[in-house]
Amino acid sequence: MSVLRRILAIQRKEWMHIGRDASVLYFAIGMPLVLLALFGYAVSFDLDHIRTVVVDEDRTAQSRDLVAHLGAGETFDVIGEVESAEAAEAVFRRGGARMAVVIPPGYGRGMERGDEVRVQLLIDAADNTSAQTILGYAARFAGHVRLAQVKEVTGRSPPLLEARIRALYNPEGRSAVFLVPGLIAIIQAMMAVVLTALAVAREWERGSMEQLFATPVGRLEIVVGKLAPYFVIGVAQLLIVLAAGLFLFDLPVRGSLVVLAALSTTFLLAALAQGLLISVVARNQMAATQMAAMSSMLPAMMLSGFVLPIANMPTVLQWFTNVIPARHFVHGLRAVMLRDAPLEHVIGDIARMAAFAAVMITLCVVRFRRKVA
Repeated sequence: MSVLRRILAIQRKEWMHIGRDASVLYFAIGMPLVLLALFGYAVSFDLDHIRTVVVDEDRTAQSRDLVAHLGAGETFDVIGEVESAEAAEAVFRRGGARMAVVIPPGYGRGMERGDEVRVQLLIDAADNTSAQTILGYAARFAGHVRLAQVKEVTGRSPPLLEARIRALYNPEGRSAVFLVPGLIAIIQAMMAVVLTALAVAREWERGSMEQLFATPVGRLEIVVGKLAPYFVIGVAQLLIVLAAGLFLFDLPVRGSLVVLAALSTTFLLAALAQGLLISVVARNQMAATQMAAMSSMLPAMMLSGFVLPIANMPTVLQWFTNVIPARHFVHGLRAVMLRDAPLEHVIGDIARMAAFAAVMITLCVVRFRRKVA
């Protein structure tokens, strides 16, 4: 029996195991869609309808005009007026508002004279990420209103530096465009590792490993034969999740599909080999599942650059992220899908993931012993 025929025989055996357990296919195909929809809609840095209260200590036409501008769009919702900044803080403590605008006395008179005027913004910074977003929105709003009101009063625009900003690759600033490629990497990492972590562990628990040892199949042939079916499932997962991202979140794919395929297949091999190594070491489906979840989901979520910038991490952690395949897959996906990056830009990511896959497969072969105990 040739090597290829033995590998194909192992593949057929693994497909038969998968076919007998329909829950594996439901888990492999259905769960990624559920996770993509759940995280894609739930995780967002976009804010609108920010509940805002006003402290108008000036009560002039100019201050009322400022409040009217504030509530004109969908970013800020002016829910009412309070008498003082202390009253605004009381509203914050009750969770009734996220921002307060304090218009001081003399605001209108200063606007008429063309003097510099100041407005105080109070922001609930208990959620620092949202607070920074609100602060950015408020700064842009203040600049826009300042220019409009000065032009209305003086009849001309002030001699300011005009910055013409063009946002590339994500002009609308949608969180989904940034997050969904990372979500695809996280979901693929978790699904691929968990699925293959059960492959050999299941054989040990069912007692069928002894029968496999009685055959002339070698260790490398067993490893390759067991990886192949899950690689096919992983490719199907990736295509389904990518199609769902395009349909649900209008995710752009600007780069080469060939480069995207090279990134994806290399990452799949790395994740599948990691899961198979876990199953070889654990020999127990419960232990293999726990090890797979801990070694795939947490590093992929926290150390891949999915949400937390790697450049802001301690130097030791930055070095450690280089051995995590999800870090390179997230970087490569965003580069190819959003910025149309060429192969030269992501070849380093592909090489590191390929090296990780080679190490995992080698360890699988070394650790896989042709003995029951």
